[in-house]
Amino acid sequence: MEEKVQIAKENMDEKIFKLTTKDVYKKLNTREEGLTLQEVQANREKYGKNAITEKKGKPAILVLMSNFVSLMALLLWAGGIIAIVADMVELGVAIFLVNIINGVFSFWQEHRAGKATEALKKMLPSYARVIRDNQEQQILAEDLVPGDIMLVEEGDKISADARVIASSDLQVNQSTLTGESNPVRKTHDPIMRDGLSKSETPNLIFTGSSVASGTAKAVVVSIGMETEFGKIANLTQTMKEELSPLQKELNLLTKQISMIALSMGIIFFITAIFFVKEPIAEAFIFSLGMVVAFIPEGLLPTVTLSLAMAVQRMAKENALVKRLSAVETLGCTTVICSDKTGTLTQNEMTVNNLWLPGKELKVTGLGYAPVGKILYENKELYAENDEDLKILLTAASLCSNARIVPPNDESDRYTVLGDPTEACLGVVAQKAGIDTINQINLTPRIRELPFDSRRKRMSTIHNLSTPIGGCERIAYIKGAPKEVLELCTSINKNGDKQELSDSQRNEIMEANDRYARNGLRVLAVAYRHLTKECNLPKSLSSYTPELIEQDMTFVGLVVMADPPRPEVKDAVELCHRAKIRIIMITGDYGLTAESIAKRIGIVESNHPRIVSGVELEKMSDDDLKKVLKDEVIFARVAPEQKYRIVCNLQELGHIVAVTGDGVNDSPALKKADIGVAMGISGTDVAKEAADMILTDDNFASIVKAIEEGRAVYSNIRKFLLYILNSNTPEAVPSAAFLLSKGNIPLPLTVMQILAIDLGTDMLPALGLGAELPEKGVMEKPPRSRTEILMNKKTVIKAFLWYGLLESVIAMGAYFFVNILNGWPNVPLASSGIVYKQATTMTLASIVFCQIGAVLNCRTENESVFKIGIVANKKIVTGIVFEVLLISAIIYIPFLQNIFNTVAIGFKEWIYLIVLPFPILLLEEGRKAISRKLSRVKKVNDKRLVI
Repeated sequence: MEEKVQIAKENMDEKIFKLTTKDVYKKLNTREEGLTLQEVQANREKYGKNAITEKKGKPAILVLMSNFVSLMALLLWAGGIIAIVADMVELGVAIFLVNIINGVFSFWQEHRAGKATEALKKMLPSYARVIRDNQEQQILAEDLVPGDIMLVEEGDKISADARVIASSDLQVNQSTLTGESNPVRKTHDPIMRDGLSKSETPNLIFTGSSVASGTAKAVVVSIGMETEFGKIANLTQTMKEELSPLQKELNLLTKQISMIALSMGIIFFITAIFFVKEPIAEAFIFSLGMVVAFIPEGLLPTVTLSLAMAVQRMAKENALVKRLSAVETLGCTTVICSDKTGTLTQNEMTVNNLWLPGKELKVTGLGYAPVGKILYENKELYAENDEDLKILLTAASLCSNARIVPPNDESDRYTVLGDPTEACLGVVAQKAGIDTINQINLTPRIRELPFDSRRKRMSTIHNLSTPIGGCERIAYIKGAPKEVLELCTSINKNGDKQELSDSQRNEIMEANDRYARNGLRVLAVAYRHLTKECNLPKSLSSYTPELIEQDMTFVGLVVMADPPRPEVKDAVELCHRAKIRIIMITGDYGLTAESIAKRIGIVESNHPRIVSGVELEKMSDDDLKKVLKDEVIFARVAPEQKYRIVCNLQELGHIVAVTGDGVNDSPALKKADIGVAMGISGTDVAKEAADMILTDDNFASIVKAIEEGRAVYSNIRKFLLYILNSNTPEAVPSAAFLLSKGNIPLPLTVMQILAIDLGTDMLPALGLGAELPEKGVMEKPPRSRTEILMNKKTVIKAFLWYGLLESVIAMGAYFFVNILNGWPNVPLASSGIVYKQATTMTLASIVFCQIGAVLNCRTENESVFKIGIVANKKIVTGIVFEVLLISAIIYIPFLQNIFNTVAIGFKEWIYLIVLPFPILLLEEGRKAISRKLSRVKKVNDKRLVI
């Protein structure tokens, strides 16, 4: 296998693009007649099949099973078994169900089906046409071998990487490799230039690309996994699946809580044996209750359901999330590596200026819809009123092969058939009032001299329905301004043909340079009347560029650009405020990328660093890391280079989001912490590799998703705080029992603890997960990677603030029942109806305290009254649910038997109904003090600055 790889690499690396056709044949041991059958068989043994091989991942069953052997899971399995052995079957079954639910939810959260390779395979053709033994044959694409002579024509998908040896007007769509949808012209001539990337090399064609026009004969150079397409597949497959930041934090949180729970269980077990003198079996069951009290069994299901709700909200904002944990990853994103075309721009080339001798015109309207105006000195101009404008736009639109398709059943917008650069010429002509269809009929094309990279222009010859001065034919030309201007001897001005002066040449080139510096694309337009005096041959096939493209009349310049999306600038500004860097990585040219980046605010310096793919290839990783610390734009990059940029950013400690739409983007999308594929323009491969799909292909939707991601993390911490609040009041009754040496009968049973953790707390916690982003969430920097969910502040608030408040109230409820029944004149009830009433009140008081706590947890420092105490309908529903559930546990006989409860009276209900208010008001007081201290600190900080 290594030998095959080495041979395949040698074929491409020895600059086969510089060789003549004869040398190409010699290099690959082939000939014009193609390989013989024996040579094909020998090459197949040497190189293998032309196929994308799929590497097997970890079986889904193993992924599922791994979720049942974590530290918390093992702890719960052991606890369930012990509970059953100790004749507490209900408790054991409940713990097992908790474990199963946690495992299934974790599997759902982590598992992703690896369909990217399958999608890649679908993009490859099934058959190929070759010449073998001097005969044209159709063979299976997988049977191609290096040295085969491959034939391609318009509409064909290319089956292998190959060197073109003969071609006619060949244009290839290479978006699978570059992400740029414009067709690329190819030639069969040797290329002597160095410094070109493979995709830029004009005589190489690649697997997975398609022929937009023309025909070609090419010699196969690389096949299978050694093609550029195969390398993308290999990168996508071999990438190790990384845990998201949230998954890592939940793992850490699980360990933290498991260790706390286990430690508390051991402490209480030892205390029960040596201090209270409990039998070992009873002490163990008791300590198990403490473990259950401290483990938030509903944490993982609650997190997952909260993420699922966030996914639903994001779908309404045009962001479809495939992997739940990706929601939160967005919230800690520090860098967005964004494509340009279609994401930051509209992917609709638009003419925005026209230059005519003596005047510059502005064109309004964006995209391919023929809606807009042509303005000169703020006055609308039409072709029928301006002869120069009419000639410019007639020539430009006729010298074009693209056409615009109006909205139809398949699309609700104007679309393009052909080159987008040419399509916009027809659009601007229609804006000037020219009927392009009628113009084609009046001036039919009879010959085309196609564009090629050497001439940098194309020409078309047309019959004139109304001959001018004996002229029956006219040639229109468009192309690079410098090359077109060199062919011109005259200029069209005010409807007259005048001799072109040197000063006018300089004026034209100055205008071109000014537009080019702004990253705009400029085409020059000229014409030539083909009169009898031109002495041209009668046969149209004899018309050559050398005969036609001379003595031209210059008309003007057409200036165009792919306009930025209007909402992107505000989104970029919001990213800057949120301290999120944006790095543009594009397959387009550097100047164009820089212009767009400056226009929408991605770069703020006058001279940002622009790194080309060729330059990047020569950089070491250390050099690249230095570049990544400054403002930089990457242009003309290859797929593996985009992947490399992402890797280096991650090594610098960044959480990286990557946007992409093509096959070329799939390795980077999969490697990124959050891969974002385009839903409209994106390929199936990109969508399969990504974590999130934008249904509107809009960068602004990413920023909305980041805001949602930040809110999700904040909400996860809110409901973590909420469910941890009840741990202390669940543990204090057991501590009271132990420290009193059993004189205070156990105020809360293990099943009652589970009723809180898996019953009453669940829906209000989910309601917290539905909280909208707090004001100013995008004014803060991304959270630090070292920040953890259960931080010091959360622990203090949960265990020492809310926990102690609820513990005092819960124990007060326990003693309240005993007081109503004669305590302290009679001993505390240790059995019977009074004892059950006391434990029921302890349970119910914790539930009602949690009502106040859930309202408090909605905000960190803002008053809950300011945002609307009942604004979150899911929390209101959750509160109603927990009141109904605790009522059912108290009054339904079947549930009374399970949870050791009894009915309570009117006085007890009055006590419970009052409980949420002190919890709510005390926390509102704390928040008010915190806000005041924060304002004082800001004032003092300003004074220090002054």
